[in-house]
Amino acid sequence: MNKNMTRMGLLLATSAVAMAATTFTALGQTAPAPAPATAAPVPLPPGSPLIGRPDGAAAAKLVPVPPPPLPTALDKLPLDKLKVPKGFRIEVWASNVPNARSMRLGDKGTVFVGSRLQDKVHAIVDKDGKRTVKVIASGMHRPNGLAFKDGTLYISELSKVSKLEKIEDNLDTPPKPILIYDDLPKDEAHGWKFIGIGPDNKLYIPVGQPCNNCLPPDTHAQIRRIDLDGKNMEVVAKGVRNTVGFDWHPVSKQLYFGDNARDWASEDLPEDELNRVTKVGQHFGAPFCYQGDFLDPEFGWGRACSEFEKPIAKMGAHTAVLGMRFYTGNQFPNDYKNGIFMARHGSWNRSIKLGGDIVHVKLKADGSVQSMKPIVTGFIQDNKFVARPADVLQLKDGSLLISDDFNGAIYRLSYDQKLAQK
Repeated sequence: MNKNMTRMGLLLATSAVAMAATTFTALGQTAPAPAPATAAPVPLPPGSPLIGRPDGAAAAKLVPVPPPPLPTALDKLPLDKLKVPKGFRIEVWASNVPNARSMRLGDKGTVFVGSRLQDKVHAIVDKDGKRTVKVIASGMHRPNGLAFKDGTLYISELSKVSKLEKIEDNLDTPPKPILIYDDLPKDEAHGWKFIGIGPDNKLYIPVGQPCNNCLPPDTHAQIRRIDLDGKNMEVVAKGVRNTVGFDWHPVSKQLYFGDNARDWASEDLPEDELNRVTKVGQHFGAPFCYQGDFLDPEFGWGRACSEFEKPIAKMGAHTAVLGMRFYTGNQFPNDYKNGIFMARHGSWNRSIKLGGDIVHVKLKADGSVQSMKPIVTGFIQDNKFVARPADVLQLKDGSLLISDDFNGAIYRLSYDQKLAQK
C-alpha cells in the first residue's frame, strides 16, 4: 500500500513538472533554470582599508579616492577654488609632478619631491628664470619619505632607506642610491613613510600598523630612529597607528607628530591626533585607545585610556593629517611664528568629507595647543575632492609650498602686507 502510494506520488510530481515545461513552451518561454548557488564573497587582501567596513548601502559608497592617472594640466588646476585669509596669496608653483607627496629643501634651493604611488623621486630647480622638474631616482617602491642633510638626500621606500650623496651637484647624472637600512617590514598597509632628521642628527622612521585596526607585532605601530649610517636603531614612540608627518619644535626641540586614527568605528569617531613626545618610549594608545578618550571597541577591553599619552589636539574625524612643519620664517605675520602648518589630506570614509585644507596650530609657551584655524581651504567642493594637500615646506624667503598628490602639483602660499591693508 505504502509503496503504491509512493509510486503514485512520484508519477504525479513528474507529470506536474512536464505540464509546467509544456506550458512555458506553449507561451514561447523557456522554463526557469534552478537558482544558482550564491557565490562566496571574495576575501579582501591583508591590510585592505575596506576590512571592517559596515554592511549597508551608505557605507558601501565609502572607498579610497584614487588620483587621476596623469597630472592635471596647468590650465586645469583648481587654483580658483582655493581660498586664503586676507593678506595671503596662493599660486601654482609647479605642475606635472606626478603624485607629489613629501617635500624637502636642498642647501642650494632644490626642492625634492617623493611619491606614494609613483616609482620616482623628482627634483625641481630654478635656472635662468625657468623652473624645471627632473627625475633623479626611479624604479623605487613607494618612495614617499625624504630627508636632506649636508648635501645628501635620504629616501624611504616601503621597506628600506637609501641615500643619494652630493645630489645637488649631480642632478643631471644622479648617483645610484646607497642602501643604509633595510630592517623594515614589507606590509603594504601604511607602508609608505614620512622621514625626517632630528636635532639629534638622527633619522626618524615610522612603521605603521599593518592593518586598519589590529594588535600589531612589536615591529609595528612605532617611530624609530637610527644614525645616518643606518646603525643603532632605537624605538622612540609606541602605539602610533600611522604617522605621515612630524617635525621638531624650534625652541624645545621636542618631536611633534600627527597620527591617523582607526577607521570604521563610526563616521565621527575617533579623531586624528596631534601628539608630542616628551620622553623616549612613550605609548600613544593604538590600538587600545584613540584620541585620548576613545576606548577601542575591539581591543580596549580591560584597558583604560589613562594608561597612555593623550594627544595635545584632536584633528577631526578621518581628516587624514599628513605633512606638517613648524613655521620659523619672517614673511608671515608674527602670530604664525613657531606654530605648526599641517596638511589635512581629507576623509574618504565619511559621508560628509572633512579636512582637505591647511591648518595652522598655534602653541602656548609650554608647548600645548592654544588654537587651530584653517588657512587654505577649498580642496573639497560639493563633497568631492578637486585637490588634496599632502605636505608643506617652508622656503628660504618664508613662503610655504603645498604639495597636491591628487593633481600632481605644488602651490605656493605667500603673504603681502599691502594685500592685508586693502
